[in-house]
Amino acid sequence: MGIFSGWHLFIVLLIVLVVFGAGKLPTVMKDLGRGVKSFKDAMNEREAEQAETPPVVHPTIEGEVKKNI
Repeated sequence: MGIFSGWHLFIVLLIVLVVFGAGKLPTVMKDLGRGVKSFKDAMNEREAEQAETPPVVHPTIEGEVKKNI
């Protein structure tokens, strides 16, 4: 079944519940979700920038063309 089983997941969730407590758990998960969303937005923004900028072309002495990607 792989490295992790259902018991492993249960134990990890139990430890998270004990460390953060039931009251803070929704806040922690909301902050985690915001962080993941921010990361995805930044990655999409970077991909859009790379798609907009054309590759830089450098001619060599022999007359060949190299693309700097």
